[in-house]
Amino acid sequence: MAPNLWQIFITFFKIGLFTFGGGGVLIAWIENELVQKKNWLQDKDFLDYYAIAQCTPGIIAINVATLVGYHVRQKIGAATATIAVILPSVIIITLIAAFLQNLTDNPLIAHAFNGIRAAVVAIIAGVVVAMLRKNVKDCGGWFIFVSAFLLLLFFACSPFLMILYGCVLGLLYQKIYLARRRKE
Repeated sequence: MAPNLWQIFITFFKIGLFTFGGGGVLIAWIENELVQKKNWLQDKDFLDYYAIAQCTPGIIAINVATLVGYHVRQKIGAATATIAVILPSVIIITLIAAFLQNLTDNPLIAHAFNGIRAAVVAIIAGVVVAMLRKNVKDCGGWFIFVSAFLLLLFFACSPFLMILYGCVLGLLYQKIYLARRRKE
């Protein structure tokens, strides 16, 4: 059964409210909330939507929210999820701009954000390990993963190019794999 609009709104509002560190952290929230807890998405759908969100212009969190909202409730779901994921940032930034002009000069706030950034890196690392376990299952997948990781590490390629690279290598691997199976 599809979630109602209020459930979509609350879920994406929470995601928008607690997603520190950008789109990478969004992976953990979406995987936990929408795949594990609510069963609105399958792992495959989640990865597909995240890949599309990486390739399209704009903020990853908004792109993912729009795609997932559309998946569960079509256009009205997309609009609801998009508004909900944006709203916490709008509220928080407005309050910060209005009341706390010298926020970054406060040493306590600066230290708190240093700690938050370190925790965000741990969250992203945990999600990467979980995604590897679920999705990289054969030699071809490991080759694509390792080679893409090395390209990112040494050449800082764009996410779009990495996804395109993975797509081309995945198609080539499948073609070679199928050709070998026909010969056997």
